[in-house]
Amino acid sequence: RDFVHVEDVAAVNLWCWHKGVSGIFNCGTGRSQPFKTVAEGVIAGLGQGRIEFIDFPDHLKGRYQSFTQADMSKLRAAGYNGAFRDVETGVREYVEWLRARSS
Repeated sequence: RDFVHVEDVAAVNLWCWHKGVSGIFNCGTGRSQPFKTVAEGVIAGLGQGRIEFIDFPDHLKGRYQSFTQADMSKLRAAGYNGAFRDVETGVREYVEWLRARSS
């Protein structure tokens, strides 16, 4: 998966609005990262938890798009040069945000 942080998507939308850019653009890091990285980030942020692997359901085999990676070339060609958070950074920031609100 090419995960994307909602604040990064908002930044792209605001940039398009301010610059008068219109179109359909991919948003993401441009690199694929596994779901395991998300789980590891949550566990690291919470200081607890464990990962348990389960077999992929047979009925989804051949029907699930297991690899996604945003092609950022159109957005970059339009002039957007902002950075996108990787999974580790985005998950850490989100867990910190959640913890701050539960105190």
